[in-house]
Amino acid sequence: MPSLKDLKNRIDSVKSTRKITKAMQMVAAAKLRRAQDAAEAARPYTERFNAVLAGLGKAAAGSEAAPLLLRGNGRDQVHLLVVMTAERGLCGGFNSSIVRLARSAADQLLAQGKTVKILTVGKKGREQLKREYGEYFIDHVDLTGLREINYEIAQKIANDLIARFEADEFDVAKILFSQFQSVISQEPTISQVIPASFDDVETEAEHTGMVYDYEPSEEAILATLLPSGVATAIFAALLENGASEQGARMSAMDNATRNAGDMIDKMTIEFNRSRQAVITNELIEIISGAEAL
Repeated sequence: MPSLKDLKNRIDSVKSTRKITKAMQMVAAAKLRRAQDAAEAARPYTERFNAVLAGLGKAAAGSEAAPLLLRGNGRDQVHLLVVMTAERGLCGGFNSSIVRLARSAADQLLAQGKTVKILTVGKKGREQLKREYGEYFIDHVDLTGLREINYEIAQKIANDLIARFEADEFDVAKILFSQFQSVISQEPTISQVIPASFDDVETEAEHTGMVYDYEPSEEAILATLLPSGVATAIFAALLENGASEQGARMSAMDNATRNAGDMIDKMTIEFNRSRQAVITNELIEIISGAEAL
């Protein structure tokens, strides 16, 4: 049975931990508001941009003049998985859920005889994947010094992917990230960015029933817009990831703070009982000594 001093030290230690988790919860709550606003503000633009690209893409489908980013290289052998996670932990199952999706996607592709390559964004995903899938790593994007997500980093990643695609390093590229739903709900998502896929996107023409005539040709417009479409998809994924990370961290730190409080209550009861037993024993010894006299 622990001594009174041990119990007191444990209570003080848990109280210190609770202060830290409470502070982290408040910081995450403040960051969540900004990250959530940024993610939600980007959604209408991304959806409208994808709708325009979908209309152009479906109009140019099958054309020999269609850009390479739309028609692909005609192969489906080498798949690049861009795994986006956080730079830090203490955010519940946020990182693990994305890594679990990446493992599932990689194992499925390998079982089909495909070649898998992995590009990691954020060190937590790289740390969790390197033991089993380290041989498939081709590059890493470090976001440690980045104070907030901006379009420039998305543009840099997109340019790297496009350059690798044009150099024939892979056939299909997919990004894996967490879609922000709420503070307690983030959905791991996988989305193909190269070649462009618009199977699940409703075009403007399908939505309004109007017919659009483009000038210049659809192929010429797509040649300019598709690289921006890749950067936009990556930027939106990074924003969704940022909001999901802060939501998951806020929820995890709130749970940790509550658990610390429960531990303090239980140990305080144990401490009081032990102290009462010590006092009772001392009283018994005093009374017994007095009676002996």
